[in-house]
Amino acid sequence: MNKLLMTVAAVALMGVAGTAQAQDKLKIGIVTTLSGPAAVLGQQLRNGFELAVKDNGGKLGGRDVELIVQDDELKPDVAVSKAKALVDRDKVDFVVGPIFSNILVAIMKPVTESGAFLISPNAGTSNFAGKDCNPNFFVTSYQNNQVHEVMGKFATDSGIKKAFIMAPNYPAGKDSLAGFKTYYKGAIADEVYVPLGQLDYSAELSRISASGADAVFVFLPGGMGVNFVKQFRQAGLADKVKFLSAFTVDESTLPAQKDAALGFMAGANWAPDLDTPQNKKFVAGYEKAYDGKVPASYAFQAYDAALLIDGALKATGGKTTDKAALRAAMAKAPFTSLRGKFKFNTNHYPIQDFYQVKVVKRDDGKFATSIVKKVFTDYTDPFAKDCKMK
Repeated sequence: MNKLLMTVAAVALMGVAGTAQAQDKLKIGIVTTLSGPAAVLGQQLRNGFELAVKDNGGKLGGRDVELIVQDDELKPDVAVSKAKALVDRDKVDFVVGPIFSNILVAIMKPVTESGAFLISPNAGTSNFAGKDCNPNFFVTSYQNNQVHEVMGKFATDSGIKKAFIMAPNYPAGKDSLAGFKTYYKGAIADEVYVPLGQLDYSAELSRISASGADAVFVFLPGGMGVNFVKQFRQAGLADKVKFLSAFTVDESTLPAQKDAALGFMAGANWAPDLDTPQNKKFVAGYEKAYDGKVPASYAFQAYDAALLIDGALKATGGKTTDKAALRAAMAKAPFTSLRGKFKFNTNHYPIQDFYQVKVVKRDDGKFATSIVKKVFTDYTDPFAKDCKMK
């Protein structure tokens, strides 16, 4: 009889433990840039993720969510320290972020080796898409090269003979110019790398003017893009040199650039006017929640990151203890992306569509990017073939 009672008690305790697992708060860390000129990008990421949690009633996968937000200050050493605290002290199951690729490179090892999952809603370096792919790393944005490849193809198709190309000197900057050159068949007038965070472009503008280029292609995110676009327009180059970009004119920079960016072209995997029911709801909800601000790609990709977690946890019954089961569930991309068509490749980077977009002024007076045409359909990044997922 005693043995029977002990067995019943053990089963009951197991049931209580299982219930506790389902009822415990799901801890998620966010590592993003919230300081300096690039803070607007990090704010979009944070806002997008928080909005998704709010839209899901404060839960993901049926579990109440505790978000722990950390500012990486765009400093790799600071990011490593804060990422380690998230996984070692706070025991988060997921880390979402970062914005910048140099931060991604820094936090990859401490996060993934802890057993936590790292989900990037922006940075997507080529090495982690290829030979350094990681089973605990998922990307809801793109592989860095891809968005820039859109503009390379556009430049070739538009008959641009000579292009001046420029980006910051860090991993994403190098990926960006490599991506542009993949499809661009014309001549490169000059290839320039500037320090990350540079705000004065007088010297570079003189070089562009003297280069004889038909077009300039730039990847200058955040405050860098705000200043460059204003200076480019003030220098009178907008009437002489075609402006092509990625992440230089978008919803994070346009509130400051305004008319200076009007009509400028960019590559993207999304725009606020993308015609899907879920995207229309998201854009309206974001503008209502955040003082009328138009969401940028950083926000929508973070929203999708939350939907990924929600879908995967629903597949595992809310449990995070079985990492293999959770990883398998995430790999199936069990959610409806705001962008519509979406699935993960074998390297955990998306297969998705890409677009040519341009800056417009909406009827309500706000500036945004708008889709001109689709450039790539179900596009696979070129590094997936080098990924030998372990």
